[in-house]
Amino acid sequence: MNATFSGIPCDSPKAPARLSRNTVIAMAVVALHVGLIWALQSGLMLRKAELIVPVEVLAELIELPQPQPQPQPELAPPAPPAAPVRPVTPAPPVQKKTVPKPVVRPQAQPLAIADPTPSPNAPAGSLTPAPATTPAPVAEAPAGPAAPSGPPAAASVQLPSSNADYLQNPKPAYPALSKRLGEQGKVVVRVLIGADGTPKKAELRQSSGYERLDQAALNTVLKWRYVPGKRGGVAEDMWFNVPINFVLE
Repeated sequence: MNATFSGIPCDSPKAPARLSRNTVIAMAVVALHVGLIWALQSGLMLRKAELIVPVEVLAELIELPQPQPQPQPELAPPAPPAAPVRPVTPAPPVQKKTVPKPVVRPQAQPLAIADPTPSPNAPAGSLTPAPATTPAPVAEAPAGPAAPSGPPAAASVQLPSSNADYLQNPKPAYPALSKRLGEQGKVVVRVLIGADGTPKKAELRQSSGYERLDQAALNTVLKWRYVPGKRGGVAEDMWFNVPINFVLE
């Protein structure tokens, strides 16, 4: 590559120094251009000479791990066959010896005296008579030789009574306060009846639980008339139980 320099006066006294400086600058510029051109040409040639290598795809077969077999459960050894059960022979039943029961002979019972029958007149309710007890039969003694004569037999007793029609005994008065309070109960009064049939004395044998009812029963039996009791057909003083029931209807 050629370069031409012009316009430098020759008659200037400082020409050699300025020429040398400009020459150096010019030469550096030329050298720089030359180097750049050479570098560009060298690079293009190298690129043309490069080989294009295709990309190689690598594939690798990866084996999946085989599943491990699960351990089989151990089977228990079969149980030995059960021994045959022998039938149990029942023991013969033991026969119990029957013991004959001793024969109980009926003993003679004492005579039971029934409670006297009360009057049919009752207070605002009913007067319940006491049930009579039937005397137990007396066992007859076996016939034997005639015994010597003993004391005379006891005379028959007839108990007093208060329910004869001709007596006309009034009904017991039911206390008004006891009615309002709902007081009820049974009173048994023990009365001493004279031979003439009049009450001589009365006392409380069984209380109803209420003082008003007890006092009303006592006052009532002392106003009544009675059939006197008799012993051997003769009237005499006797005690007599009079039950009175106070019942609200």
